Amino acid sequence: MTDDVWQRDEIESPCIKLCVVHPDTRLCTGCARSIDEITRWSKLSHHERAEIIAELPSRSAVPKGRRGGRAARMKRD
Repeated sequence: MTDDVWQRDEIESPCIKLCVVHPDTRLCTGCARSIDEITRWSKLSHHERAEIIAELPSRSAVPKGRRGGRAARMKRD
């Protein structure tokens, strides 16, 4: 008797279910992948996914620093 039913070949994913694409960086604020990477993820090879996952810590999905707040709005007006 085997446990084939319980053995699954899951696709590894950096998704943390916080899926919001930042309008400036165009990266997901949860996992830092691009829309293109997210769309193609299930079709990528294990090697391609591993390369992307290794690169993610160096990405900044959300810009550092503030956008200017009230002072910046006052300058625009």
